Amino acid sequence: MTARANLIDVLFVIVPHSLLLDIAGPAEAFRLANQHREARGLPPRFRLAFAGPVDHMPTSVGLTLGDLAPLPERFDTPTWVVVVGQPTAHVTHPTPEIAATARWLRDRLHGALVDANSPHRLVTICSGTLLAARAGLLARRRCTTHHELLSMLRELAPRAKVIDNRVFVVDGPIASSAGITAGIDVALHLIAEECGEALAASVAEDMVVYLRRSPRDTELSPFHMHRRHLHPTVHRVQDAIVSEPQRDWDMASLAEVGHAAERHLLRLFVDHAGISPLNYLRLIRLERARQSLEYGATVTRAAAVAGFGSDVQLRRAWSRQWGGSPRDVAKAAETSTPRRDAARQFADLGGSDPQGKAQKRRRSS
Repeated sequence: MTARANLIDVLFVIVPHSLLLDIAGPAEAFRLANQHREARGLPPRFRLAFAGPVDHMPTSVGLTLGDLAPLPERFDTPTWVVVVGQPTAHVTHPTPEIAATARWLRDRLHGALVDANSPHRLVTICSGTLLAARAGLLARRRCTTHHELLSMLRELAPRAKVIDNRVFVVDGPIASSAGITAGIDVALHLIAEECGEALAASVAEDMVVYLRRSPRDTELSPFHMHRRHLHPTVHRVQDAIVSEPQRDWDMASLAEVGHAAERHLLRLFVDHAGISPLNYLRLIRLERARQSLEYGATVTRAAAVAGFGSDVQLRRAWSRQWGGSPRDVAKAAETSTPRRDAARQFADLGGSDPQGKAQKRRRSS
Protein backbone atom coordinates (compact mmCIF):
# COMPACT_ATOMS: atom_id res chain seq x y z
CA MET A 1 0.00 0.00 0.00
CA THR A 2 3.03 2.26 0.01
CA ALA A 3 5.24 3.83 -2.60
CA ARG A 4 8.12 1.43 -2.08
CA ALA A 5 11.43 2.06 -3.85
CA ASN A 6 12.32 -1.47 -5.03
CA LEU A 7 11.65 -2.33 -8.66
CA ILE A 8 9.23 -5.19 -9.34
CA ASP A 9 9.67 -7.37 -12.41
CA VAL A 10 6.26 -8.07 -13.94
CA LEU A 11 6.81 -11.18 -16.06
CA PHE A 12 4.03 -12.02 -18.52
CA VAL A 13 4.00 -15.73 -19.34
CA ILE A 14 2.83 -16.12 -22.94
CA VAL A 15 1.54 -19.43 -24.28
CA PRO A 16 0.21 -20.24 -27.78
CA HIS A 17 -3.05 -18.43 -28.66
CA SER A 18 -2.91 -16.22 -25.56
CA LEU A 19 -5.74 -13.69 -25.31
CA LEU A 20 -4.15 -10.47 -26.49
CA LEU A 21 -6.16 -8.24 -24.16
CA ASP A 22 -5.04 -10.35 -21.18
CA ILE A 23 -1.52 -9.19 -22.04
CA ALA A 24 -2.03 -5.65 -23.27
CA GLY A 25 -4.60 -4.47 -20.69
CA PRO A 26 -2.62 -5.15 -17.49
CA ALA A 27 0.67 -4.24 -19.19
CA GLU A 28 -0.69 -0.80 -20.09
CA ALA A 29 -1.90 -0.31 -16.51
CA PHE A 30 1.58 -1.01 -15.13
CA ARG A 31 3.17 1.23 -17.79
CA LEU A 32 0.85 4.09 -16.92
CA ALA A 33 1.57 3.60 -13.21
CA ASN A 34 5.26 4.19 -13.92
CA GLN A 35 4.35 7.24 -16.00
CA HIS A 36 2.32 8.75 -13.16
CA ARG A 37 5.11 8.02 -10.67
CA GLU A 38 7.57 9.82 -12.94
CA ALA A 39 5.22 12.82 -13.09
CA ARG A 40 5.27 12.89 -9.29
CA GLY A 41 9.05 12.74 -9.11
CA LEU A 42 9.14 9.06 -8.12
CA PRO A 43 11.21 6.25 -9.66
CA PRO A 44 9.51 3.56 -11.76
CA ARG A 45 7.95 0.73 -9.75
CA PHE A 46 7.38 -1.91 -12.44
CA ARG A 47 9.61 -3.44 -15.11
CA LEU A 48 7.75 -5.40 -17.77
CA ALA A 49 9.05 -8.57 -19.42
CA PHE A 50 7.46 -11.13 -21.71
CA ALA A 51 8.53 -14.78 -21.86
CA GLY A 52 7.28 -18.11 -23.10
CA PRO A 53 8.20 -21.73 -23.83
CA VAL A 54 9.11 -20.70 -27.42
CA ASP A 55 10.13 -17.32 -28.79
CA HIS A 56 7.36 -16.84 -31.40
CA MET A 57 3.68 -17.57 -30.76
CA PRO A 58 0.34 -16.64 -32.29
CA THR A 59 -2.21 -14.82 -30.12
CA SER A 60 -5.96 -15.28 -30.01
CA VAL A 61 -6.51 -12.71 -32.76
CA GLY A 62 -3.87 -14.13 -35.10
CA LEU A 63 -1.18 -11.55 -34.38
CA THR A 64 2.14 -13.29 -33.74
CA LEU A 65 4.30 -12.18 -30.84
CA GLY A 66 8.02 -12.56 -31.45
CA ASP A 67 11.31 -12.20 -29.61
CA LEU A 68 9.85 -13.58 -26.39
CA ALA A 69 12.42 -14.25 -23.71
CA PRO A 70 12.88 -17.83 -22.50
CA LEU A 71 11.22 -18.72 -19.19
CA PRO A 72 13.87 -17.78 -16.60
CA GLU A 73 15.72 -20.37 -14.56
CA ARG A 74 15.43 -18.26 -11.40
CA PHE A 75 14.11 -14.96 -10.09
CA ASP A 76 16.91 -12.63 -9.01
CA THR A 77 14.58 -9.74 -8.15
CA PRO A 78 11.02 -9.47 -6.75
CA THR A 79 8.87 -10.89 -9.54
CA TRP A 80 5.16 -10.98 -10.28
CA VAL A 81 4.45 -13.82 -12.68
CA VAL A 82 1.38 -12.96 -14.79
CA VAL A 83 -0.17 -16.04 -16.43
CA VAL A 84 -2.58 -15.02 -19.17
CA GLY A 85 -5.49 -16.97 -20.62
CA GLN A 86 -6.42 -18.70 -23.86
CA PRO A 87 -9.72 -19.16 -25.68
CA THR A 88 -11.79 -22.04 -24.30
CA ALA A 89 -11.17 -24.24 -27.36
CA HIS A 90 -7.44 -24.23 -26.61
CA VAL A 91 -7.77 -24.57 -22.82
CA THR A 92 -9.52 -27.93 -23.13
CA HIS A 93 -6.71 -29.39 -25.29
CA PRO A 94 -3.38 -28.76 -23.51
CA THR A 95 -0.37 -28.82 -25.82
CA PRO A 96 3.29 -29.71 -25.08
CA GLU A 97 3.95 -25.98 -24.64
CA ILE A 98 1.25 -25.80 -21.96
CA ALA A 99 2.71 -28.85 -20.21
CA ALA A 100 6.19 -27.33 -20.29
CA THR A 101 4.91 -24.03 -18.91
CA ALA A 102 3.03 -25.82 -16.10
CA ARG A 103 6.22 -27.65 -15.11
CA TRP A 104 8.12 -24.37 -15.12
CA LEU A 105 5.50 -22.69 -12.93
CA ARG A 106 5.58 -25.58 -10.45
CA ASP A 107 9.37 -25.65 -10.27
CA ARG A 108 9.85 -21.89 -9.96
CA LEU A 109 6.88 -20.81 -7.86
CA HIS A 110 5.73 -23.64 -5.61
CA GLY A 111 8.24 -22.88 -2.88
CA ALA A 112 7.99 -19.12 -3.32
CA LEU A 113 4.23 -19.08 -2.85
CA VAL A 114 4.34 -20.93 0.48
CA ASP A 115 7.11 -18.69 1.87
CA ALA A 116 5.44 -15.94 3.87
CA ASN A 117 8.45 -13.65 3.29
CA SER A 118 8.72 -14.24 -0.45
CA PRO A 119 8.77 -11.08 -2.62
CA HIS A 120 7.26 -13.02 -5.53
CA ARG A 121 3.63 -13.44 -6.43
CA LEU A 122 1.41 -15.15 -9.01
CA VAL A 123 -1.24 -13.26 -10.99
CA THR A 124 -3.59 -15.27 -13.21
CA ILE A 125 -5.96 -13.83 -15.77
CA CYS A 126 -8.97 -15.71 -17.14
CA SER A 127 -8.02 -19.31 -17.99
CA GLY A 128 -4.49 -18.62 -16.78
CA THR A 129 -5.86 -19.83 -13.45
CA LEU A 130 -6.31 -23.28 -15.03
CA LEU A 131 -2.65 -23.32 -15.98
CA ALA A 132 -1.74 -22.50 -12.38
CA ALA A 133 -4.02 -25.38 -11.32
CA ARG A 134 -2.20 -27.75 -13.71
CA ALA A 135 1.01 -26.64 -12.01
CA GLY A 136 -0.40 -27.57 -8.59
CA LEU A 137 -0.16 -24.05 -7.18
CA LEU A 138 -3.73 -23.54 -5.94
CA ALA A 139 -4.19 -26.13 -3.18
CA ARG A 140 -6.13 -24.61 -0.25
CA ARG A 141 -6.15 -21.22 -2.01
CA ARG A 142 -9.14 -19.03 -2.81
CA CYS A 143 -9.23 -18.36 -6.54
CA THR A 144 -11.48 -17.67 -9.51
CA THR A 145 -11.56 -17.74 -13.31
CA HIS A 146 -13.93 -17.04 -16.18
CA HIS A 147 -17.47 -18.15 -15.33
CA GLU A 148 -17.51 -20.71 -18.16
CA LEU A 149 -14.44 -22.43 -16.72
CA LEU A 150 -15.29 -22.63 -13.01
CA SER A 151 -16.27 -26.32 -13.12
CA MET A 152 -13.07 -27.17 -14.98
CA LEU A 153 -11.04 -25.27 -12.41
CA ARG A 154 -12.68 -27.28 -9.63
CA GLU A 155 -11.70 -30.50 -11.42
CA LEU A 156 -8.10 -29.42 -11.92
CA ALA A 157 -7.70 -28.00 -8.40
CA PRO A 158 -10.00 -30.06 -6.13
CA ARG A 159 -8.36 -28.71 -2.96
CA ALA A 160 -8.74 -25.07 -3.99
CA LYS A 161 -11.63 -22.91 -2.82
CA VAL A 162 -13.07 -21.73 -6.13
CA ILE A 163 -15.08 -18.51 -5.78
CA ASP A 164 -17.98 -17.85 -8.13
CA ASN A 165 -19.11 -14.46 -9.41
CA ARG A 166 -16.00 -12.44 -8.58
CA VAL A 167 -14.09 -10.03 -10.77
CA PHE A 168 -10.92 -11.07 -8.99
CA VAL A 169 -9.80 -12.83 -5.82
CA VAL A 170 -6.62 -12.21 -3.84
CA ASP A 171 -5.33 -14.90 -1.48
CA GLY A 172 -1.91 -14.02 -0.10
CA PRO A 173 0.62 -13.99 -2.95
CA ILE A 174 -1.89 -15.34 -5.48
CA ALA A 175 -4.30 -13.06 -7.35
CA SER A 176 -6.72 -14.56 -9.87
CA SER A 177 -9.24 -12.82 -12.10
CA ALA A 178 -12.34 -13.71 -14.07
CA GLY A 179 -10.89 -12.85 -17.41
CA ILE A 180 -10.13 -10.42 -20.24
CA THR A 181 -11.01 -6.94 -18.90
CA ALA A 182 -10.82 -8.26 -15.32
CA GLY A 183 -7.07 -8.41 -15.86
CA ILE A 184 -7.10 -4.62 -15.86
CA ASP A 185 -9.11 -4.63 -12.63
CA VAL A 186 -6.68 -6.86 -10.77
CA ALA A 187 -3.74 -4.84 -12.13
CA LEU A 188 -5.33 -1.63 -10.79
CA HIS A 189 -5.86 -3.29 -7.42
CA LEU A 190 -2.20 -4.33 -7.21
CA ILE A 191 -1.07 -0.89 -8.34
CA ALA A 192 -3.19 0.66 -5.58
CA GLU A 193 -1.55 -1.61 -3.00
CA GLU A 194 1.94 -0.70 -4.16
CA CYS A 195 1.57 2.93 -5.21
CA GLY A 196 -1.56 4.22 -3.47
CA GLU A 197 -5.24 4.59 -4.30
CA ALA A 198 -4.83 8.05 -5.83
CA LEU A 199 -2.26 6.91 -8.36
CA ALA A 200 -4.36 3.85 -9.27
CA ALA A 201 -7.35 6.16 -9.77
CA SER A 202 -5.26 8.27 -12.14
CA VAL A 203 -4.34 5.17 -14.14
CA ALA A 204 -8.00 4.12 -14.29
CA GLU A 205 -8.95 7.59 -15.49
CA ASP A 206 -6.32 7.43 -18.24
CA MET A 207 -7.61 4.04 -19.34
CA VAL A 208 -11.25 5.24 -19.14
CA VAL A 209 -12.23 2.31 -16.93
CA TYR A 210 -14.00 2.13 -13.59
CA LEU A 211 -11.73 1.53 -10.63
CA ARG A 212 -12.78 -1.83 -9.21
CA ARG A 213 -13.10 -2.51 -5.48
CA SER A 214 -10.70 -4.48 -3.32
CA PRO A 215 -11.74 -8.02 -2.36
CA ARG A 216 -11.94 -6.79 1.27
CA ASP A 217 -13.88 -3.64 0.52
CA THR A 218 -17.63 -3.35 0.77
CA GLU A 219 -19.53 -3.31 -2.51
CA LEU A 220 -19.94 0.46 -2.28
CA SER A 221 -16.43 1.42 -1.19
CA PRO A 222 -16.06 5.23 -1.15
CA PHE A 223 -12.62 4.85 -2.80
CA HIS A 224 -14.43 3.76 -5.93
CA MET A 225 -17.79 5.43 -5.61
CA HIS A 226 -18.28 8.90 -7.05
CA ARG A 227 -15.39 8.37 -9.50
CA ARG A 228 -17.45 7.40 -12.54
CA HIS A 229 -16.92 10.67 -14.31
CA LEU A 230 -14.21 12.28 -16.39
CA HIS A 231 -14.06 15.82 -15.01
CA PRO A 232 -10.38 16.61 -14.35
CA THR A 233 -10.97 19.21 -11.64
CA VAL A 234 -13.15 16.89 -9.54
CA HIS A 235 -10.70 14.01 -10.03
CA ARG A 236 -7.81 16.25 -8.98
CA VAL A 237 -9.54 17.20 -5.73
CA GLN A 238 -10.60 13.61 -5.08
CA ASP A 239 -7.01 12.43 -5.61
CA ALA A 240 -5.81 14.98 -3.06
CA ILE A 241 -8.38 13.83 -0.51
CA VAL A 242 -7.59 10.14 -1.02
CA SER A 243 -3.84 10.81 -0.79
CA GLU A 244 -4.04 12.81 2.44
CA PRO A 245 -7.40 12.44 4.18
CA GLN A 246 -5.78 13.40 7.48
CA ARG A 247 -5.06 16.96 6.28
CA ASP A 248 -7.08 19.80 7.74
CA TRP A 249 -9.20 20.15 4.61
CA ASP A 250 -11.92 22.77 4.25
CA MET A 251 -13.69 24.16 1.21
CA ALA A 252 -11.08 26.88 0.76
CA SER A 253 -8.14 24.47 0.67
CA LEU A 254 -10.01 22.02 -1.59
CA ALA A 255 -10.90 24.84 -3.97
CA GLU A 256 -7.24 25.84 -4.07
CA VAL A 257 -6.28 22.29 -5.14
CA GLY A 258 -8.97 22.36 -7.82
CA HIS A 259 -8.04 25.88 -9.00
CA ALA A 260 -11.71 26.80 -8.72
CA ALA A 261 -13.90 29.04 -6.62
CA GLU A 262 -15.56 27.33 -3.67
CA ARG A 263 -19.10 27.65 -5.02
CA HIS A 264 -17.98 26.47 -8.46
CA LEU A 265 -16.19 23.45 -6.97
CA LEU A 266 -19.29 22.53 -4.98
CA ARG A 267 -21.39 22.71 -8.12
CA LEU A 268 -18.88 20.59 -10.08
CA PHE A 269 -18.84 17.90 -7.38
CA VAL A 270 -22.62 17.71 -7.17
CA ASP A 271 -23.04 17.65 -10.96
CA HIS A 272 -20.28 15.13 -11.74
CA ALA A 273 -19.67 13.10 -8.57
CA GLY A 274 -23.14 13.33 -7.04
CA ILE A 275 -21.82 14.40 -3.64
CA SER A 276 -20.38 17.51 -2.00
CA PRO A 277 -16.60 17.77 -1.44
CA LEU A 278 -16.87 17.69 2.36
CA ASN A 279 -19.22 14.71 2.34
CA TYR A 280 -16.79 12.92 0.02
CA LEU A 281 -13.99 13.73 2.47
CA ARG A 282 -16.02 12.27 5.33
CA LEU A 283 -16.66 9.03 3.41
CA ILE A 284 -12.97 8.64 2.55
CA ARG A 285 -11.96 9.23 6.17
CA LEU A 286 -14.49 6.64 7.33
CA GLU A 287 -13.21 4.11 4.81
CA ARG A 288 -9.59 4.75 5.80
CA ALA A 289 -10.56 4.25 9.43
CA ARG A 290 -12.40 1.04 8.58
CA GLN A 291 -9.37 -0.36 6.77
CA SER A 292 -7.13 0.49 9.73
CA LEU A 293 -9.54 -1.25 12.09
CA GLU A 294 -9.65 -4.32 9.84
CA TYR A 295 -5.88 -4.54 10.12
CA GLY A 296 -6.11 -4.42 13.91
CA ALA A 297 -5.60 -0.76 14.79
CA THR A 298 -7.30 0.63 17.88
CA VAL A 299 -10.24 3.00 17.43
CA THR A 300 -8.09 5.89 18.64
CA ARG A 301 -5.29 5.07 16.21
CA ALA A 302 -7.71 4.54 13.32
CA ALA A 303 -9.29 7.93 14.00
CA ALA A 304 -5.90 9.66 13.94
CA VAL A 305 -4.73 7.97 10.72
CA ALA A 306 -7.99 8.78 8.96
CA GLY A 307 -7.98 12.45 9.95
CA PHE A 308 -10.64 12.57 12.67
CA GLY A 309 -9.84 14.86 15.57
CA SER A 310 -10.69 12.18 18.14
CA ASP A 311 -12.15 8.71 18.48
CA VAL A 312 -15.40 10.40 19.57
CA GLN A 313 -15.64 12.18 16.20
CA LEU A 314 -15.01 8.87 14.44
CA ARG A 315 -17.73 7.11 16.47
CA ARG A 316 -20.26 9.84 15.70
CA ALA A 317 -19.51 9.84 11.96
CA TRP A 318 -19.53 6.02 11.91
CA SER A 319 -22.91 5.85 13.63
CA ARG A 320 -24.45 8.39 11.25
CA GLN A 321 -23.10 6.63 8.17
CA TRP A 322 -23.35 2.94 9.00
CA GLY A 323 -24.86 2.55 12.44
CA GLY A 324 -23.18 0.48 15.11
CA SER A 325 -19.70 1.24 16.38
CA PRO A 326 -16.14 1.05 15.01
CA ARG A 327 -15.35 -1.11 18.04
CA ASP A 328 -17.27 -3.94 16.36
CA VAL A 329 -14.67 -4.04 13.58
CA ALA A 330 -11.82 -3.64 16.05
CA LYS A 331 -13.02 -6.61 18.11
CA ALA A 332 -13.31 -8.81 15.01
CA ALA A 333 -9.77 -7.89 13.96
CA GLU A 334 -8.37 -8.85 17.37
CA THR A 335 -8.83 -12.52 16.53
CA SER A 336 -6.40 -12.27 13.58
CA THR A 337 -2.69 -12.14 14.53
CA PRO A 338 -1.44 -11.34 10.99
CA ARG A 339 -3.77 -8.36 10.82
CA ARG A 340 -2.60 -7.10 14.21
CA ASP A 341 0.98 -7.26 12.92
CA ALA A 342 0.01 -5.55 9.68
CA ALA A 343 -1.88 -2.84 11.56
CA ARG A 344 1.27 -1.24 12.91
CA GLN A 345 2.80 -1.05 9.43
CA PHE A 346 -0.44 0.17 7.85
CA ALA A 347 -1.01 2.87 10.45
CA ASP A 348 2.60 4.01 10.59
CA LEU A 349 2.61 4.47 6.83
CA GLY A 350 -0.62 6.43 6.88
CA GLY A 351 -2.69 3.86 5.02
CA SER A 352 -2.25 4.03 1.26
CA ASP A 353 -0.71 7.50 0.99
CA PRO A 354 1.27 7.25 -2.26
CA GLN A 355 4.27 9.00 -0.74
CA GLY A 356 4.24 6.75 2.35
CA LYS A 357 4.71 9.89 4.44
CA ALA A 358 1.26 10.72 5.72
CA GLN A 359 1.16 13.22 8.51
CA LYS A 360 0.13 11.70 11.80
CA ARG A 361 -1.34 14.75 13.52
CA ARG A 362 -4.94 14.54 14.65
CA ARG A 363 -7.15 17.03 12.95
CA SER A 364 -10.78 17.96 13.06
CA SER A 365 -13.11 16.34 10.53
